[in-house]
Amino acid sequence: MDRRFRTLWIMTVACLAAAAWVIGPAAAAEDQPRAKTKITKLDDLPQHTYPVKGKVSELVKSAEWIAELGKKVRANVEADLAKYEIDDATTLQEMYGKLLAIDLLEGKYDAAINRIEQIRVLEDKEAKKLTTGLSTLPMIAARREVGPDADEAKYKQAFRRHLTDRVAKLPWDIVQDDIQEGKGRMEIFSENLLMGVIQARIDPVVAQTGELNADQAASVLGIHLMLTQRLPLKNELVAVYQEAINANKEEVKPDIWAARAVQLHANQNLKPVLVAVWDSGVDIELFKDRLFVNPDEKLDGKDTDGNGYVDDVHGIAYDIHAKRTTRVLRPLGDAAERMPQIMNHMKGFMDSLAAVDSPEATALKKHLAGLAPADFKGFMEDLGLCGGYAHGTHVAGIIAEGNPFARLLVARHSYDYHMIPVARTVEWGTRDAAKCRDMVEYLKRHGVRVVNMSWGEAQQDAEDSLEANGIGTDAEERREIARKVFALQKEGLYEAIKNAPNILFVCAAGNADNDVEFDEYIPSSFELPNLLTVGAVDQAGDPTSFTSSGRTVQVYANGFEVDSYVPGGKRMKMSGTSMASPNVANLAAKLLALNPKLSPMEVISLIKKGADKKRVGSTQFLLANPKRTIEVLYYHPGD
Repeated sequence: MDRRFRTLWIMTVACLAAAAWVIGPAAAAEDQPRAKTKITKLDDLPQHTYPVKGKVSELVKSAEWIAELGKKVRANVEADLAKYEIDDATTLQEMYGKLLAIDLLEGKYDAAINRIEQIRVLEDKEAKKLTTGLSTLPMIAARREVGPDADEAKYKQAFRRHLTDRVAKLPWDIVQDDIQEGKGRMEIFSENLLMGVIQARIDPVVAQTGELNADQAASVLGIHLMLTQRLPLKNELVAVYQEAINANKEEVKPDIWAARAVQLHANQNLKPVLVAVWDSGVDIELFKDRLFVNPDEKLDGKDTDGNGYVDDVHGIAYDIHAKRTTRVLRPLGDAAERMPQIMNHMKGFMDSLAAVDSPEATALKKHLAGLAPADFKGFMEDLGLCGGYAHGTHVAGIIAEGNPFARLLVARHSYDYHMIPVARTVEWGTRDAAKCRDMVEYLKRHGVRVVNMSWGEAQQDAEDSLEANGIGTDAEERREIARKVFALQKEGLYEAIKNAPNILFVCAAGNADNDVEFDEYIPSSFELPNLLTVGAVDQAGDPTSFTSSGRTVQVYANGFEVDSYVPGGKRMKMSGTSMASPNVANLAAKLLALNPKLSPMEVISLIKKGADKKRVGSTQFLLANPKRTIEVLYYHPGD
């Protein structure tokens, strides 16, 4: 599954991992330290798997089974920390997070407190640093205060008091988005949802492989922790966060983006700029006067112009098998009747994470409360389908905002929303690489100047798909196949972009809060003179909790609750680097409308020169400033 849009089950697993924040290397077993093996990329770390007999959904509530699994996970993580030199902060946090969850399950509170502090040291995002362990430390303090055998009501009262004290000490202007999101996520969590995640995503894979991989094992430990220690405190946590939100209603983060916006006007008589929306498809009815038109093609079910694409009047399309297809907005099939309701659920989900008490948020919570675990598979697949269906249109709206000279060419590729996705075999990887080359050749042939790519791929996507389909005799064989598949994808995409030097490609960094080079995300880890990778900041220009980063991420833009269209014409707020990237593509298209002679490298240079140098905590970055960039174009062309 690609990393551009997180469906509910992905966010659930991410929340569970975040709920067990950790950090701090374990001591080596030997008295004398040995030289460690340097790890330069995620794929260098060893695989760990854990045999399972039976259904995980039945085993997850067993304290004995969880304890045994925890011992095995701890042994592997501590051995890896002792053997390998790992500089990547995100990877360390994930590894220590696993240990933290096990510490909590084993009641090792001193170790848990130390690990939380170690996580905080590794964190470079100010809000996340301040909120690391926010609910875990009060849990520990409350349990120690009342004792292990105390009445549950006394424990909950103590937890609420400790959490209230801790939240009250936080600077609201920095942590408000994280508190609001934490409240929204906790309101959505329930035992049925967590069990539904296991039944939909983990049980089928284990049935194929007979084992859990390392990430799945960590998720299962996190779910057990959530079921036994966090969900019982749900009402108290939600109440404390809501009280903080209510008490700080007047203290709202400033929105810096309106003052930076640039609006072009039709009477400026500028040259149209062709921008490709390489995404999940676009509802072209919303952009009728802003579309690319292939004059040699007709919507007649035939390849009228003989270029190998059928009905490519406004662009081209590929399906989930990386094969050419038609229609620039994905057909919904039997989901069409459900889509209005699913779209409301998606809005309710977004609103819940933003602590917006909308009718859609209320309806979503009510709907989730009535779902049995077995019903979550269909719900989560519907939400994933809706996310992909809406994504490209939302991106297109951001690209076109304030620019009557933007012309949109749709380059649709399809995202797999199924819990058991299409297997990414070598044959699939060969087709996907060819798709990238052919798609870029199409864009070159028609004079595209800017391409927005609000998506990304990683080797793990191929590995997960193979595992879900039971391909490969074991985890190591699956990894080897995935390496070959990813190498094909990487080479195909890299060469396609490199061989289009007159096109500016703008891509999203990713939403995994990781280093895109260490994890080898593509295309955001590429270094090419005509590629600009974009990270996400919030309304005030502070890095979002989810944005990926790294040396190749060159500029940051608004990726928090960005308002744009979804299919059908309604507007919705979405967050992600998927929204930050088209904000920069929007600026690039405006620069080219004002000066069509600019090269991709010159556009990148102007965007960087116009950006603000900003430091938040230990992080320094370039913050996009469209108004200032246009001023640089007009008044400092020789800079």
